[in-house]
Amino acid sequence: MKLSRKILTLAGTAVAGTLLANAAAVAEENDEMVLEEITVTATKRASTIQDVPFSINALTGADIQRTGSQNLEDVARNVAGLMIQNLGPGQSQVAIRGVSAGQIVRDQPGVKEQVGVYLDESVISLSLFTPDIDLYDLNRVEVLRGPQGTLFGSGSVGGTIRYITSQPDLDGFEGTAEGELNVIDGGGVGGHIKGMVNAPIADKAALRIVGYHTEYGGFIDALREDGSVDENVNSGNRTGGRIALRFEPSDTWSITPRVIYQKIDMDGFNRQEVFNLYANPFTTTRTPVTFDERQQFLLLREAFEDETFIADAVIEGSFDGFDVTSVSSYTDRDILVSRDASALTGSVSVDLGYPDAAVLLPSNLRDTTKVEQFTQEIRLSSNGDGPLQWVVGGFYAKTDRGYEQFLPTPGYDAYTDAVLGAGTAAATSAGVGPADSPYYSTLDYTLEQVALFGEATYDVTDRLQLTVGGRYYDYNEDRTATIVGLFGSGIIGQMDDTSSDGFSPRFLASYDVSEEVTLNAQVSKGFRLGGVNDPLNTPLCSAEDLAIFGDFQDYGDETTWNYEAGVKVKTDKMSLNAAAFYTKINDLQVTLDAGSCSSRISFNVPDAHTMGLEGEFKFQPTEGLDLSIATSILESQFDSTVVDGTGTVLGGVRDGNRLASTPEFNLAATATYYFPLEMVDAGAEGYVSATFQHRGSIYTQPSDQEPGAGTFVSGLPFGGATGTDATVLDLELDSYETVNLSAGVILESWELVAYVNNLLDENANLSFDRERGGRARLGFRTNQPRTFGLTARARF
Repeated sequence: MKLSRKILTLAGTAVAGTLLANAAAVAEENDEMVLEEITVTATKRASTIQDVPFSINALTGADIQRTGSQNLEDVARNVAGLMIQNLGPGQSQVAIRGVSAGQIVRDQPGVKEQVGVYLDESVISLSLFTPDIDLYDLNRVEVLRGPQGTLFGSGSVGGTIRYITSQPDLDGFEGTAEGELNVIDGGGVGGHIKGMVNAPIADKAALRIVGYHTEYGGFIDALREDGSVDENVNSGNRTGGRIALRFEPSDTWSITPRVIYQKIDMDGFNRQEVFNLYANPFTTTRTPVTFDERQQFLLLREAFEDETFIADAVIEGSFDGFDVTSVSSYTDRDILVSRDASALTGSVSVDLGYPDAAVLLPSNLRDTTKVEQFTQEIRLSSNGDGPLQWVVGGFYAKTDRGYEQFLPTPGYDAYTDAVLGAGTAAATSAGVGPADSPYYSTLDYTLEQVALFGEATYDVTDRLQLTVGGRYYDYNEDRTATIVGLFGSGIIGQMDDTSSDGFSPRFLASYDVSEEVTLNAQVSKGFRLGGVNDPLNTPLCSAEDLAIFGDFQDYGDETTWNYEAGVKVKTDKMSLNAAAFYTKINDLQVTLDAGSCSSRISFNVPDAHTMGLEGEFKFQPTEGLDLSIATSILESQFDSTVVDGTGTVLGGVRDGNRLASTPEFNLAATATYYFPLEMVDAGAEGYVSATFQHRGSIYTQPSDQEPGAGTFVSGLPFGGATGTDATVLDLELDSYETVNLSAGVILESWELVAYVNNLLDENANLSFDRERGGRARLGFRTNQPRTFGLTARARF
């Protein structure tokens, strides 16, 4: 047994023993306070967290408000084992329990997600673009840890996240409103206004309407070519809403159609640079530049746009002995990532011997993603009181995903023909690509999947429950690729396809030691569908990189086997959910940067694993005081070494190296104290709350931990720089801590909250950004600085 495993085992034994002892002591106390019981639907049936026979977290709407969470990344900091790697607006990646393939970026549309994301019953997962759903009027966020392939299918190889919204209520009229104003230290001003109205219609229906608009203050400054500075270039806004109608024609039937719309517009990205082809310490004929914190260099302003439309309908019926549920969902999503690619295009121009005027041409890389997806699930579930409970169903999904990337660079064709010969630009565009775009690609996908699933739970005794389940899936993917232009590979209408099928089982056991303590165990399999790599940008590749990466075409399914044992303790004053787990990963789909090719490829690594401990502890030691702790200790490593034809380790995939994007230790702790404010009003209550969060160090890509990985030499003589100077960086992104404070006053119908987020003004490196293997640009994505805010909430 490895030393780390011994440490984990000993730590787990000690922690579990201590906490259980404390739990037993607390259980003996008699107090009137009762800790909140949270109902979840993680097993497609309603049950409490304590009754779910595997590791799950649920943050209620009140929890989200108390911790000041504004998005899924904020939520993740308070959930053990959940990691969000920030890759820019709308492009963050989710990992649970360390199951991670490393950085995936916008130009890899064929890569599938590792964590499934659901909005109520509708799947909204989209690889590369984790949906940034507004958290207003949510009932809760459920995080299901470990493979959830049985009930939730592909993409849930690490786990599943479910946004559970508040549903239309037929019992009465109600409404809420919320307004906020915030100021970023050294940055811009932001705020939001949000509201909800729930209105019964006669005795059979209710309508629930939610609307919101948020303005995001920027905090990144951009240096410009003329020496000026554009401040707060990463500001933006989000606008959206949802309308749901619940119709109950009888006591046994309900129909809930819903429409959701959201639009995100960001003016730039949270990138702080350390090297840019145009702005670096090595130039002599251009002004040398050493970047300060939260600075970048731009020839062109950047943007991110995400417009999402979802229409779904849930039909539920109840019969003698079983319930039937139908979930139909349609998603239409348009995404634009507009980046300043001037340094990328300019770096190629230097390699090709173009004059400085061509190197300095503004170049705009525009990635557009259009997705249409239809899903249908029908399931039956038992509703009796007998010892056998079950759910069976079928699932169908069809997705059409179109991806286009082009590089408008006005004036570029003239330089191309002047340097490389008349007619070169037209010849490389092959009559397909637009003028003055040295790169143009379209990738059109059709993905179709069918699945059958089932799960049954049997009460062997009053204390022992056993569950067995499985899912069979069949999947097909077709892709048509066109890639032309001077930087492209000259492919027109190339068709590729891949398909797979398989079976994912799950076995669960739950044993009630007492009314307060439950033990559970799980063995489950998850899967992540494979795909086809995009062709390399061969004209950009060095001979060495072309030899290394040129043979990668398709990659197979990734599968995991998860083994876990946990304990759940619940008394009137405390709750503890803790688990130890080991996950065996087969054919992990690792993504790496194909160096000078300005491409990324995915390939299968035979063996990897994750293992660790996770725990969440809530405690009310005295009246008015709520304490919570969420922590995880994790080992996630490769168990295989992959080498290229020369015997060189490929992309950092070395036995014993860490998987990317996953910290070894995370901790979040929140303390909230409530106290009466009778001098304000008879029912008034005040509170103060503090949240401390620690994230351990991570790597953005597996190769970042290899010797010499942090040394970058551009090889580009430009602006008086020789191209031989080295930029040396530490690519192990340091651990960091943040502290959030808030204080509020709660009355019967309104609430006022003042807060400070990132109190210590931590400037953290969240992920590493490199353009063209680091030859064109180097930087880190960073977090929001210290922010002061005031929030007002009303209920009516």
